[in-house]
Amino acid sequence: MSRLAESLAAAGYLAGWRLVRAMPKPMAAALFRIAADRGARKNGKGAQQLRVNLRRVVGPKISEDEMELLVRDGLRSYGRYWMEAFRFPSIPLKTLHDTLDMANPELLDKLHAGGQGVIVALTHSGNWDHAGAWAAYRAMPVVSVQQRLKPEVLYDRFVAYRASIGIDILPLTGGDRSTMDILAERLANGQVVCLLADRDLSSSSIDVDFFGSTARMPPGPARLSVRTGAPLIVAQLWYEDGVTAGNLVGPIVPPPDVDERTAVAAMTQQMADAFADSIRAHPADWHMLQKVWSTDLPTDLPAALPAAQ
Repeated sequence: MSRLAESLAAAGYLAGWRLVRAMPKPMAAALFRIAADRGARKNGKGAQQLRVNLRRVVGPKISEDEMELLVRDGLRSYGRYWMEAFRFPSIPLKTLHDTLDMANPELLDKLHAGGQGVIVALTHSGNWDHAGAWAAYRAMPVVSVQQRLKPEVLYDRFVAYRASIGIDILPLTGGDRSTMDILAERLANGQVVCLLADRDLSSSSIDVDFFGSTARMPPGPARLSVRTGAPLIVAQLWYEDGVTAGNLVGPIVPPPDVDERTAVAAMTQQMADAFADSIRAHPADWHMLQKVWSTDLPTDLPAALPAAQ
């Protein structure tokens, strides 16, 4: 992306945080729905990739006409995420907590009450920021990791946005110390580490079976758990009419008497299985507009680690 394009994109996001939060919610919702429907009709690269991804999720059981409606609904769900992101800084944390209908909250409460931190793996589904705000309101210090964005002012604004709803952000790269080491320290201090984990194209990614085909996912959540002893759980999220809904699954544990590499691979596969259960049940709320499966990826990417056997 050129510097001009980056600057224009940043200006759009910054304007969104000023303008959308000032609108009445019905007006904002209508505008984002119109934009989503227009995106579905234009069928740009994001919509095309979403269609490919969702077809892998639902298989051949739905017709092409039904698939077009699913893609439209997926873009509407993605638009809802952005509308909420722009509006959340002006919403009290208690309201954010009360508008997330989380099943099995006692799983996180019990694990966190033990004094050690908890690792929560999530997909790009529903509103993952909402889940962080929900945990923060329950007096759990929440930390996550974010890629650096260009221009830097945009990255800073996303960090400020997430701080406003109780989520502390670490940069994925470019820090003075290893992000993994910092997260381990945060876990030792009882913090909740929330990590988006449904896509990774780096050389450290792990091949997993995902809806019957090979996909690449990050080893970070499982590796942190193995190295620190902190429990790893999965937050499954989706949208319902007036709320974000969710379910907590886990803990995910390694098989006994194996080395770290085998443990991490096995746990990452378990994590992928929990992701798939939720995405299968709520495909329109999986906002994955990028390539995930290995057969869709360029052939010159670094190889991933093999799947757990």
